[in-house]
Amino acid sequence: MTELLPSAEWAQRSDLAALIAALGAGNARYVGGAVRDTLLGLDVKDIDVATSLAPPEVMARAGAAGIRTIPTGIAHGTVTAVLPDGPVEITTLRHDVATDGRHATVAFADSWHDDAARRDFTINALYADPASGEIADFFGGLEDLAARRVRFIGDARTRIREDHLRILRYFRFQARFGSLPADSEAEEACADLAATLKGLSRERIGMEVMLLLGLPDPGPTVARMAELGVLRVILPEANPQSLARLIAEETAQAVPPDALRRLAALLPAEPVLAEQVAARFRLSTAQKKRLALAAGRSEGPQDARTLAYWLGLEAATDQLLLTGRATDPLRDWSVPHFPLKGGAVITAGVTAGPDVARILQQVEARWVKEGFPDPERTEALLNEVLGPKA
Repeated sequence: MTELLPSAEWAQRSDLAALIAALGAGNARYVGGAVRDTLLGLDVKDIDVATSLAPPEVMARAGAAGIRTIPTGIAHGTVTAVLPDGPVEITTLRHDVATDGRHATVAFADSWHDDAARRDFTINALYADPASGEIADFFGGLEDLAARRVRFIGDARTRIREDHLRILRYFRFQARFGSLPADSEAEEACADLAATLKGLSRERIGMEVMLLLGLPDPGPTVARMAELGVLRVILPEANPQSLARLIAEETAQAVPPDALRRLAALLPAEPVLAEQVAARFRLSTAQKKRLALAAGRSEGPQDARTLAYWLGLEAATDQLLLTGRATDPLRDWSVPHFPLKGGAVITAGVTAGPDVARILQQVEARWVKEGFPDPERTEALLNEVLGPKA
């Protein structure tokens, strides 16, 4: 029996229908995540279209229909259609000519089967006809999807040798879509070829790790990566047990998942090491700072709001969860602004200069300790710091 794509809101988009019409009947199919996630009843974020047309023809036909396109990955056959309801990537059917584990040289193809054969997992190689909704499945992806099984297309070792990043993609897809027991061939191949990850850029590895850690519960998968020897290749400092404790704490306190906080949980509480890992993964300056603050979790104040005042709500939430403390005091609470300015200190009789800043710091420390009292009490704190007037 032919499987059909279930009705989905994204597939009813008028701008998408106009694009498909411009490409011509039979020349385009939906592919990949949009098809997979619709079959699973999940929200679809990105829409990808595969086409038998070459990129210049795609751009010409879209242009004739008044649809603007951008050659975002023209060397690999990808053109992005800029549509009112969101961009859509259109990629010409391809087959690999040469691969080296990091890059692929491709040639355009005219076979849907050949295009499917170069993809990573069976559940990502499902195509849907826009007109009929009929699903083309060349490698048993529908059966794997129903069984929640993440399986490489063809020989797992061959697919990993083509692109070493597929090791990490496998574990990310296993954490998101897979069930246990996992595919033994996939796990064995990932374990045997784990060392090939050393040949990838640290930035690519960091991006994939962050995508994995941002999933609802990557804990069991990360633990399995450790058991198979994969984790020590990309993050030898990692402690999967600490990640599991954090995820349990997030769940108990109904705090949404956060990839950076979970990376901090995997690492020892050492700010210098956290900064080194941030640099290794090419994280942003802001992420590096936050990771280091999370690594200093044993050094901050115990009171939640005091912590949030000095570090900010995000960093405070990280430290509280990482140390198993309640985040309830921060819910629906905004960090207050210290109401005292230097002018008030000078008006009180202090000569402008370093003493003003010193006195402000003393008053602010007392103000925070008292739980951020109102301006009247703040004035009183200033007078207490200044002492009796002569």
